[in-house]
Amino acid sequence: MVTSIKNDLNVHLIIVKAKITMKTTDAGGRQSGFKSGYRPNHVFDLPVDLKNLKTFVGDILFDDQELIVPGENKIVTVRFLKMAEVEKYITLGRKWAISEAAKTVGFGEIVET
Repeated sequence: MVTSIKNDLNVHLIIVKAKITMKTTDAGGRQSGFKSGYRPNHVFDLPVDLKNLKTFVGDILFDDQELIVPGENKIVTVRFLKMAEVEKYITLGRKWAISEAAKTVGFGEIVET
């Protein structure tokens, strides 16, 4: 039964492998690390007028360590809600900013779709 719930959920998700690079604390990144399941905002386009900024929520998953710390690079799984607005950005090599509110804490690059 749990498997069917998981499969139903995956129908509504876009799942990619990405290389993330977290900024160091000194460079304006997070003060501490984060665990698998972290849900920052993802920004694919930075408009001239920040009133038109579009962010997308996606969780970052990994299972081979407890934390990803500021300054670290890592290949992870990122899951986005399946929406036409985000689907257009999901291409191999696409780069984006990882943010918390107005603060950019890292960057991602899609390495597998």
